[in-house]
Amino acid sequence: MVVLGGFMKICEQLHIIKGITAVIGSGGKTTLLRILAEELSGTVILTTSTHILPFAGIPLLVTDDIDQVRRALALHRVICMGTPAAEGKLTAPALPFSVLADAADYVIVEADGSKRLPLKAHASHEPVIPENTRKTVCVVGASGFEKPVEQTVHRPELFCARTGAHMSGIVTPELAAQGIIAEHLADIVVLNQVETISPAAAKSFADTLQNANITAICTSLMQNKR
Repeated sequence: MVVLGGFMKICEQLHIIKGITAVIGSGGKTTLLRILAEELSGTVILTTSTHILPFAGIPLLVTDDIDQVRRALALHRVICMGTPAAEGKLTAPALPFSVLADAADYVIVEADGSKRLPLKAHASHEPVIPENTRKTVCVVGASGFEKPVEQTVHRPELFCARTGAHMSGIVTPELAAQGIIAEHLADIVVLNQVETISPAAAKSFADTLQNANITAICTSLMQNKR
């Protein structure tokens, strides 16, 4: 387990490299995108392969012209891209993610939805990870621990099928980790909202993942947000 703090940036803890990074899971994906955009050195495109709200204070670009993207990045180190959709949200941009990666140092893609719940199990069509993604980060909301599955997990029936839990059963840290292990979708896991749980619970979650050779970083993204 790693607890973020001190002088270490989140992007350094996650070892984010240039190219496409997909952020999946629940309980803090959008906040992580904004933090990475602030911390990374170089040009950054924030976008989605599913749905996302535009970022306040970050220029939004809607285009299928890569030259326009390059001009925007010359003026603004960080931009948001997508296609306008219902309820003020954005869907995937008109340009392929691989083309965007040729224009920017980093393309950070929110590649999942969770209905604003802190925990999630993935259906067969999820997450929507772009081709040529170099790293996939799964965010988990610790505020979902010690609550009934049916109240805290998006797609609770899938979570129960993969972990042996019951819909009315309690999601322990170990059980949440077992759900991630069963899916094995990410290169690294961020346990967010650690201020809502005990250090022992965070350690139990991380240790369970570590036993399956999955690294977990435990943090509070809101406290790291500038």
